[in-house]
Amino acid sequence: MVGTRLDQFDNRNFSKKAGVVKQFIWLTCNAFILRSGWFPFMTPKIYLLKLFGAKIGNGFVIKTGVSIKFPWKLIIGNYVWLGENTWIDNLDQVTIGDHVCISQGAMLLTGNHDYTVSTFDYRNGPIILKAGVWVGAKAVVCPGVTCNSHAVLSVGSVATKDLEAYTINQGNPARPVRKRSVK
Repeated sequence: MVGTRLDQFDNRNFSKKAGVVKQFIWLTCNAFILRSGWFPFMTPKIYLLKLFGAKIGNGFVIKTGVSIKFPWKLIIGNYVWLGENTWIDNLDQVTIGDHVCISQGAMLLTGNHDYTVSTFDYRNGPIILKAGVWVGAKAVVCPGVTCNSHAVLSVGSVATKDLEAYTINQGNPARPVRKRSVK
């Protein structure tokens, strides 16, 4: 891998950090409880995530259709909102700060494949969403990205690089379009 941003991620030692039985039980719970539209109750979902190792603060709101790959690689702060059909594909650590909103259909993708190698090895990187971040509907945050304090990733945008604090970012790849003022 020459000259790419994801060169910094070494996955020769990639680990799911859970045995096959735990993964199977979680995938079943994820499919039938977390992602399910017929089970809208938040409290049991939060309990289940914690049971599988997620660290979750107070005031967490989780809507229907949310999918989380590995809860044991997830840290969620206080007063976080996960909108309908949010997908957290956390092959690596995902850390979500306080007062963060992740809107409907947004995706946090910590993994990718190295297309320059015939074996398509993983190229993973952690995602950090700091306090006050808003990830808009259908937006994508890519591996290794940090969204700094109160940054906004607008609807349908793709964050391939770190987002500056107090900026509104738009497009693919996302670029800052203006400053965000918070009252």
